[in-house]
This record gives sequence, structure tokens and C-alpha cells, in this order.
Amino acid sequence: MTPSYSFKAELWLYPGEAGWHFLTLPAEVADDVRALTAGASKAFGSVKVQAEVDGHSWQTSLFRDSKSASYLLPVKKDVRDKAHLKDGDGVQVHLEVRTDHSPPG
Repeated sequence: MTPSYSFKAELWLYPGEAGWHFLTLPAEVADDVRALTAGASKAFGSVKVQAEVDGHSWQTSLFRDSKSASYLLPVKKDVRDKAHLKDGDGVQVHLEVRTDHSPPG
């Protein structure tokens, strides 16, 4: 069974030239992901996921964030455009944590 989570988070823009947008996972979701992937995370503590917002899904990775003690979910421009999302929007998220033995979707 693929572990999955649903939550609401605020879209925010990373300060800098790259213009990356992220969602910060709620503490309880981050704690579960951390426990689930202990010793199995990839480079930089990344965790593969299947993410969905407003009916738009994509595969990406979560990244550890020491500032918030959580994980960050990058939301690519294509998804933001299709879902009409902008900095500061509250976003309903569905997230599936991908383990090496998890089937897609």
C-alpha cells in the first residue's frame, strides 16, 4: 500500500532569482514521511512523491527544510499555470510517498 496524505498548505515563492514555488508540509505529515523514509531517502534527504493539486498531478521529490523542520514540495510552473495558482494561495494537496516497491498512481 502506498502511503498517502491530504492537507492544505500555502504556496510561497522562494526569495531569489530562480523563482521556485513551494508548499511546506504540515508538521504531522512531515513527521510521518520522516519516519516512513528513515534511512531510505535519496540525495539531500529527498523523497520521491506523486503530488496532486486541483486535479493536476506530477512526480517530484520532497526536500528537507532545516528552517521549518519539515519538507518542501516544489510546485512547477506548468502545474501552477494549469491550476491558476499564485504566491500566497491556499492549496489542497494530495501526496503519495513513492517507495522503491510502490506502484505508480
